Amino acid sequence: MQTDNLELKKLVYLYLMNYAKSQPDMAIMAVNTFVKDCEDPNPLIRALAVRTMGCIRVDKITEYLCEPLRKCLKDEDPYVRKTAAVCVAKLHDINAQLVEDQGFLDTLKDLISDSNPMVVANAVAALSEIAESHPSSNLLDLNPQSINKLLTALNECTEWGQIFILDCLANYTPKDDREAQSICERVTPRLSHANSAVVLSAVKVLMKFMEMLSKDLDYYGTLLKKLAPPLVTLLSAEPELQYVALRNINLIVQKRPEILKHEMKVFFVKYNDPIYVKLEKLDIMIRLASQANIAQVLAELKEYATEVDVDFVRKAVRAIGRCAIKVEQSAERCVSTLLDLIQTKVNYVVQEAIVVIKDIFRKYPNKYSVIATLCENLDSLDEPEARAAMIWIVGEYAERIDNADELLESFLEGFHDESTQVQLQLLTAIVKLFLKKPTETQELVQQVLSLATQDSDNPDLRDRGYIYWRLLSTDPVAAKEVVLAEKPLISEETDLIEPTLLDELICYIGTLASVYHKPPSAFVEGGRGVVHKSLPPRTASNESVESPETAPAGAPSNEQPDVIPTQGDLLGDLLNLDLGPPVSGPPLATSSVQMGAVDLLGGGLDSLIGGPNFVAPPAAAVPANLGAPMGSGLSDLFDLTSGVGTLSGSYVAPKAVWLPAMKAKGLEISGTFTRQVGSISMDLQLTNKALQVMTDFAIQFNRNSFGLAPAAPLQVHAPLSPNQSVEISLPLNTVGSVMKMEPLNNLQVAVKNNIDVFYFSTLYPLHILFVEDGKMDRQMFLATWKDIPNENEAQFQIRDCPLNAEAVSSRLQSSNIFTVAKRNVEGQDMLYQSLKLTNGIWVLAELRIQPGNPNFTLSLKCRAPEVSQHVYQAYETILKN
Repeated sequence: MQTDNLELKKLVYLYLMNYAKSQPDMAIMAVNTFVKDCEDPNPLIRALAVRTMGCIRVDKITEYLCEPLRKCLKDEDPYVRKTAAVCVAKLHDINAQLVEDQGFLDTLKDLISDSNPMVVANAVAALSEIAESHPSSNLLDLNPQSINKLLTALNECTEWGQIFILDCLANYTPKDDREAQSICERVTPRLSHANSAVVLSAVKVLMKFMEMLSKDLDYYGTLLKKLAPPLVTLLSAEPELQYVALRNINLIVQKRPEILKHEMKVFFVKYNDPIYVKLEKLDIMIRLASQANIAQVLAELKEYATEVDVDFVRKAVRAIGRCAIKVEQSAERCVSTLLDLIQTKVNYVVQEAIVVIKDIFRKYPNKYSVIATLCENLDSLDEPEARAAMIWIVGEYAERIDNADELLESFLEGFHDESTQVQLQLLTAIVKLFLKKPTETQELVQQVLSLATQDSDNPDLRDRGYIYWRLLSTDPVAAKEVVLAEKPLISEETDLIEPTLLDELICYIGTLASVYHKPPSAFVEGGRGVVHKSLPPRTASNESVESPETAPAGAPSNEQPDVIPTQGDLLGDLLNLDLGPPVSGPPLATSSVQMGAVDLLGGGLDSLIGGPNFVAPPAAAVPANLGAPMGSGLSDLFDLTSGVGTLSGSYVAPKAVWLPAMKAKGLEISGTFTRQVGSISMDLQLTNKALQVMTDFAIQFNRNSFGLAPAAPLQVHAPLSPNQSVEISLPLNTVGSVMKMEPLNNLQVAVKNNIDVFYFSTLYPLHILFVEDGKMDRQMFLATWKDIPNENEAQFQIRDCPLNAEAVSSRLQSSNIFTVAKRNVEGQDMLYQSLKLTNGIWVLAELRIQPGNPNFTLSLKCRAPEVSQHVYQAYETILKN
């Protein structure tokens, strides 16, 4: 070890590294030599000593290495400093606490400002590695000054140094689009580097920061043009590198197809490409296909379909179908290309083509008359997917195929030998055929139903068979609506990566994640150090929706308006209505019984429907007339001082069917909403169209934008016999749970009876929420109007309303829209109006009426602009009915 020969010393140190782990006690004896070598005049020996120290992973030795390491971090030779920087990361892996206590991390941060670019790169690499294993620590505290130093070092580093710095830059979020642009300008030269890893790292930085640039900038267009050539150049490397490049390009094209839209030819397949490169190129060709280049692409794909490689040919035929679905104008040409391929009679080509044509039919139903050609090839189909596709086509278009029953019968002969996929398709196709031609196919449908239910042991097949059997035997009309329902068109790209995952993968360009198309957490074991990354938010469009606020100080607002939370998983909410213990004790009329605390699906309804724990409310608790105001005395009725409206009540829409009998096992629910003298109610009509008696009714609302909830249980006093109807007025309050709905006035309701629980949703008119003390005084109106920002103002036209200003004012007042002031400007009547919602949000209005002109202009101002559209609809409804 004491030798001066550098080559020999390297060998000795190598020996030490290998055996220190198995003989730690012996390794301690080498510490003195390390300490001595760290002060050797030769920088190569100093660096060798510090590198070896970092590689000896023995706890006992680490504390002896701190002093030599500290000296080497401040060494005058940059080669020693860069080696010491990496040593800190290795030491941190062995004993993190020691590194933090000794202050090495601060020294590393100082090295980012080092004059030598390689030292900077290694310091960044070491800090990045330490930060990855400790995601919560803010080690790489990047700011514009440190970013500037990194960018300066970038030009003079080795290629791996450049990669470390670029990866570090990719984790930085610029403060605005100007800074993002300046970083992009300084990173762009790296795109012409010879090393493909440097190119991909630079692409990652640019793709990330482009998010922050406005698409209108000239620089944005320039950047798009600069990104294409380096990506194209990557495809001239050896096949393995091409594959990695193609997997990354696949992500880039999904995020920004415009980068490579003119480079289609580079992705054309060469005869000597390995299969994995061919398949990847095909995928990108389809992603780039557009009306401009589709002719070129189809000619190429048709060529591929005549190759010898079976897997590649199949993929090429699929690609023709995907082009038809993606570019509508090319569909006709794609179908004729597929028909040409079917005429070749090559078995696997025919089968793929039929699978593809099924998808084209799903995108463009009733457009192409090629069924006869397909039926000619029935006998040659032996693959499950192709057979299932053909059966689907026959079932779907049975009315156009004269011998559809014979064709399906031929498949039925070997029913039990078919795969599950084919059996399920055959069952559905025969049921479709029966519903279209019931007289001729009765035997056929009975045969398939008994094969599926009695002779099969596949649970999926039996379930589907029983469902069809039941549907056909109890309600053929419903069966027709279910089985022959209109199907949604398939979308152009079913294989696109989900947007949030795509954004995360863009942050991992040039790493394994971009090749697997999976986030690191999916394949890195233990998940230690895996941080979820996402693209920076766009700064070009900062339109944040302002949440509802209170009126300015002094406004007549007694309660703080609710800020409406956003909508979550609504179906989940409706199905998980067990939010607490069941309501027990008498539901008093004046207090709001919070229906949210009742489990619609469990036994929590006992209290609502008179179960064992049910305590009957005292007679006085529930008023005889449920439509009357809850808890409002006579003093309220005559307190007309504060602009309280008339007794006539606001406009009530006629009842509409909310839940048709077909969807609720015979229970039909119609209803409307009313507001009278401060009290909201839901007027329901329940009709029993089933054959059995209905009892035990209960109702519950999902969370909604204004907290609407039942104020009392749903009381249906007598059992509801078949063909009988009952009318009920259900009092509502606005103290339920609040959640912003889409649209804002959407209400999701669950109704339970002895048969089942049924769900429906309805839209309530917003004017039922206009409160009686919604009249603002003039000064306050003026101050509030000025105070609300102009961008919150919305203008609407109310057409074909023949009323004059007086009639308009009185009609709106009966629905709690109060006229604060009125004036005449240049022959136009201007009404200034105010209204207040139950949650304390004020809406101010200016209504312009030109005498003799039936079209009015309505301007609305509100701190929660999302309610304006619904307030306008309320104006329309009230004035036109």
